Amino acid sequence: MPPPHVPKIFSYPRRRARWNRAVQRQNASDAADFLFRSLADEVDDRLGFMNIRPRSVMLSGDPTGLSQAMFERHGAALTHATPLDREEEGAIGGRFDLIVSLADIDTVNDVPGALIHMRSALAPGGIAMIAFVGAGSLANLRRALLDAEPDRPAARMHPMIDIQSGAALMQRAGFARQVADGYSLKVAYRDMDRLIDDLRSQALTNVLDTTPPPLGRDALRKARKSFLEGADASGRVTETFEIVVLTGWRD
Repeated sequence: MPPPHVPKIFSYPRRRARWNRAVQRQNASDAADFLFRSLADEVDDRLGFMNIRPRSVMLSGDPTGLSQAMFERHGAALTHATPLDREEEGAIGGRFDLIVSLADIDTVNDVPGALIHMRSALAPGGIAMIAFVGAGSLANLRRALLDAEPDRPAARMHPMIDIQSGAALMQRAGFARQVADGYSLKVAYRDMDRLIDDLRSQALTNVLDTTPPPLGRDALRKARKSFLEGADASGRVTETFEIVVLTGWRD
């Protein structure tokens, strides 16, 4: 568990339920996987650019299995960690050439502590690569939810980490070298409900510790209408996922 002085922003039970639901969806249906397909490709491209082929990898945060398949193709020995291991079980055992965290550290209460655990689990010269949906993402959905209840807005979306803050967190965690950058992933939607369904399938929905009341029928209607106000001439609303990628090396 995180130290008592760490603010409890996210709920462990809700995060676990969100993860389990996403895994079930990925196993049972043709669920959306575009975010993790993009992240797996990004990690693969970066490792190739650096001419790195790790022998031992710890992977967490991908409910789709796409990253696992990528590392298996490269012959890496793979160890899985759940998105809860960082806080509930402390330091991760073993010494890894590479630790990859995909879209999960942004819902950890003690992010600096989680990064310290990751650094300590690396072998000398090992690399941690952490990617997640960052600040500035899902602007149309955020606006729609605020417009739905202007008189009593509730927290329905997470606070998000930007590139600059991510770089500072990596430095604070004691990585010998750090690189913080990112890219934009754009996806078009004809309605808000499909977007929310895709977020559920990829374990990207709300896991705040304080649960807001559900939107009423009128508020939901307003949210759907507001979302479509961002549509282009084809009737599609383009949402942007701002992906933050943090890379750190251990001496």
